[in-house]
Amino acid sequence: MQVWLQEALKSAGGKIKLSIKFEFTIPEYGTDRMGRLKTKNGVVYEVAQWFPRLCVYDDIQGWNTMPYLGAGEFYLEYGDIDFTITAPSNLIVVGSGELTNPQECYTAEQMKRWAAAKASDKTVVIRSDKEINDKNSRPSSPNCTWKFKITNTRDVAWAASKAFVQDAAKINLPSGKKCMAISVYPVESSVVKNGWQRSTEMVKGSIEHYSNKWFEFPYPAATNVAGIVGGMEYPGIVFCSSGSSGNGLWGVTDHEFGHTWFPMIVGSNERKYAWMDEGFNTFINDGSTEAFNNGEFKEASFFGDPNSSFMVKYTFGESMDGLYTIPEVIQQDNLGVAAYLKPSQMLTTLRDVVLGKERFDAAFREYVSRWAFKHPTPWDFFHTMENVSGEDLGWFWRAWVLNTWKLDQTVKDVSYKDDKPEKGAEITIETLEKMPMPVTVLIKESNGKEQRIDLPVEVWQRGSEWTFSVNTSSEIKEVILDPDKKLPEWNRDNNTWKKKGF
Repeated sequence: MQVWLQEALKSAGGKIKLSIKFEFTIPEYGTDRMGRLKTKNGVVYEVAQWFPRLCVYDDIQGWNTMPYLGAGEFYLEYGDIDFTITAPSNLIVVGSGELTNPQECYTAEQMKRWAAAKASDKTVVIRSDKEINDKNSRPSSPNCTWKFKITNTRDVAWAASKAFVQDAAKINLPSGKKCMAISVYPVESSVVKNGWQRSTEMVKGSIEHYSNKWFEFPYPAATNVAGIVGGMEYPGIVFCSSGSSGNGLWGVTDHEFGHTWFPMIVGSNERKYAWMDEGFNTFINDGSTEAFNNGEFKEASFFGDPNSSFMVKYTFGESMDGLYTIPEVIQQDNLGVAAYLKPSQMLTTLRDVVLGKERFDAAFREYVSRWAFKHPTPWDFFHTMENVSGEDLGWFWRAWVLNTWKLDQTVKDVSYKDDKPEKGAEITIETLEKMPMPVTVLIKESNGKEQRIDLPVEVWQRGSEWTFSVNTSSEIKEVILDPDKKLPEWNRDNNTWKKKGF
């Protein structure tokens, strides 16, 4: 909807108040964004994307009017939101931000547990599974009004049910501040091993990791809701499948809360650049999964090894969409790769092969800090990574983001000076496709000696072949490119040269 003003709103201090009446029926399943789940003790309502939002006006495009057609998610402006939910008192309500009046919504006993949870690193039960059908576990008044407040946010969501078990714990932030990890779920979700009874532990671990590694969590609470939604993120609250457990529960919880950083803190345009949202989040999820409880759920990765022959053929094949394609245009079967896997793989390669962990982490951390609660473009990301790392990465962005190039490096020739191995060898390598990358070469001699040589990407700047000298004391029996398999090689079979007879 457009609202035309009789007079322009002043840029400094101007205010306008819009009053809009709206209503809708919560759908049973709202495209994995919201919905209703029937459980044996009542319906779980998950409510999101439920009120009118202001279109983003940025200094690149002006009003961002691209329509919402399905795959793409909202591009939203930041602000402070107060909202209240009035509901029958037998329902427990959770929402984005801080519950400012818990004493009006919980019993005296639950308030003691609430206070204990705020000070505890271990999960504290606020309403147990045995209390679900106990009338004394809810206030006696017919209705409760739940008041929530959240600042510097782009959205709010909430959930309600009389079937909720609720627990919580303290989250420790690097500044010394504390906030709360909260979980609500029906009893059915906690009867399996590593079910929702571990949700709060997972929320706490995820939030503390990202806060220490990249940027401090900015909200007073992080709430995980078990319901019909498979996985969806909102500021301070996420919806995850009530049927998840173990690896699945950790994976979806960590991924949805990872979205706090992309795009809740770094407000990139999901309408156009899904790779800056889903892809960056998938990348940081790998580090969080490695860290949580000594890698307890390391198998949580959906895609497996992105550098396997099968995945490389899929990710870099002719039918794969490029990263710069908007979500609605990406072929549906390709969305998981183009928006999630490939950009995550790109950042991992940039960190492990090109910049190294120290330089990459410093630059990526600065990107989050510099663009927190702002709207970066891809070029803002490119520039920050280059400025902080101190390296021109134009060749890298062209290959991974702006084009759909492949990587295929091979050993073309091995020869010896004066045909004598003890005088040294010359090795010629070749890149057969358009993607340039640094080269790691493992050289094995027949006498058992091995050496590694790391060649920078600049070896390709004058052409597709490069010859370099190697000190050898015996015949070379094998030359292997990318021996650690850190690169997405299109044809790994030609990465190895072997002397005949070996």
